[in-house]
Amino acid sequence: MRLGQMFVGIFTLFCICLTSAGGAELANLLSLQEGTMPLVLPPTYGGWDAQNLLDDDPTTGWACEANQINNNVFVFEMAEPAAIDRFEFDTAATDTEGAGARQVEVEISDAAKDKGYSTALSVDLKPNLDKQSFNASQKPVGRFVRLTIRNNHGSTEWTELFSFRGYGLKPAAKIQGDISGTYETSYSRFHVRQQATSLLGCYEYNEGLLDGAIEGRVMKITWREGESSGPALMIFAPDTKSFRGFWWRTGSEKSTPSGVWDGKKISTQVGTCPHWSGSLEGELQKKINLEGRARLYGILFEVDSAAIRGESKPVLNEVVKLLQEKADWKFLIEGHTDASGSDQRNQTLSQQRADAVKAHLVAAGIAENRLKTAGFGKSKPVADNATELGRAQNRRVELVRQP
Repeated sequence: MRLGQMFVGIFTLFCICLTSAGGAELANLLSLQEGTMPLVLPPTYGGWDAQNLLDDDPTTGWACEANQINNNVFVFEMAEPAAIDRFEFDTAATDTEGAGARQVEVEISDAAKDKGYSTALSVDLKPNLDKQSFNASQKPVGRFVRLTIRNNHGSTEWTELFSFRGYGLKPAAKIQGDISGTYETSYSRFHVRQQATSLLGCYEYNEGLLDGAIEGRVMKITWREGESSGPALMIFAPDTKSFRGFWWRTGSEKSTPSGVWDGKKISTQVGTCPHWSGSLEGELQKKINLEGRARLYGILFEVDSAAIRGESKPVLNEVVKLLQEKADWKFLIEGHTDASGSDQRNQTLSQQRADAVKAHLVAAGIAENRLKTAGFGKSKPVADNATELGRAQNRRVELVRQP
């Protein structure tokens, strides 16, 4: 086995644009960055973990425990129930002759991780070939995906698979309860405050800070520890009392996760850290004082529109409070998009969204002459647009203090 596979691989992104019969673009729902997590795992060779199947990287993969080559069973849990139209597998990076997965079966259940399954696919894979794509034989709606690798192409020691993808229409995220509170986590205690879809908080490890947004059960945040930072993705249990997740360092988002970040809620009270103000208004003020600008996450718009969604209003109300308190401050409101869509449309949309934020603030009583707007489209990304986590970070509004 290739020991280097135990470490972060070099990622090459294969951008696959699949569409449904109705023309809508299909997302890879079996992706860490869409909120799918390994739930049940077969015996595994160290470092070749199941999450490697979900990282969209054809060079990182899973391998069985030595000699356990047959009938390896995984269960993955998607963030929301969905139907999968097509499945895709990568085996080109197999490094042992005959070790590539051969007979595979995919089943879907909406009942539980151990019952209620319907077969969606049963096929033979070719050796040493990426992007082997197959239409689902059935398309049951479900949240649990069971993958069984029956055998390989002849190796008596190893079975390997490098990517497992499932393309379907992304379901709307269901609104969960308020996840605000204190959690015991892999990196000490984690204090998070939810305001509508916006999240901010701290954790008691290396003066950590976090901000981001929540979409249904999926929490997408940026963590910061001094000069270090990166994205993290956590999936809450349906009762919102615990989460499972992974984190990456900036620049490694397209690779195997840098680490696991799990947590369990221990209090509904949002604790605090000496390095955290405890409120969105306070964090905005601190960032603007230090850097002259601040990013706003949790301001959501209707799809391909500048109409502000209702759940964004609490975040904007915090901005109003800041502007009322700092009556001499003036701001440029910047609109930024991800790289989806045309340059012209992104430019127009980012300007319209910045204008919509200004209109909301003016309607709330802020003098119009204190606010200017600018749209930058996709021209100033803060993360990699090739990943969903990166695109989520790039879709943002920024406040820039003016003289």
